[in-house]
Amino acid sequence: MSKTIEIFNSSSLKYLPIKRAQKAVETTLKGESVSNAEVNVIYMDDPDIHQMNQEYLNHDYPTDVITFPLNETPLEGEIYIGAETAVKQAEEYKVSLTNELLRLVIHGTLHLCGYDDATDEERHDMHLLENKYLGLL
Repeated sequence: MSKTIEIFNSSSLKYLPIKRAQKAVETTLKGESVSNAEVNVIYMDDPDIHQMNQEYLNHDYPTDVITFPLNETPLEGEIYIGAETAVKQAEEYKVSLTNELLRLVIHGTLHLCGYDDATDEERHDMHLLENKYLGLL
């Protein structure tokens, strides 16, 4: 029973909440009763996440978060976060960049845990869980 959570910054942003992002993943996994996991969080610039979004999801635009579940038991996955998109969303939603980045980390972790956001109801449920885990940080 172990959790390995690594954070990588390949974005041009210098100051990112690395320790808090690790705690956000840990808190979410614990809340979802996942005790054995290996999760990598990778912050990227928009051109890089745009390319991934095109290549893997056939979407021709940058996005805020892409999650790749690699294994269910033990849980393994990668969470890619569009840091520049997060900056824009933080301004749009009138929240701090740290808040937006942590929400995206939690959102990606929830996807790894099996949650989806394809419908309005699923998006609403995920948003409630994001708020719950943000409140525990």
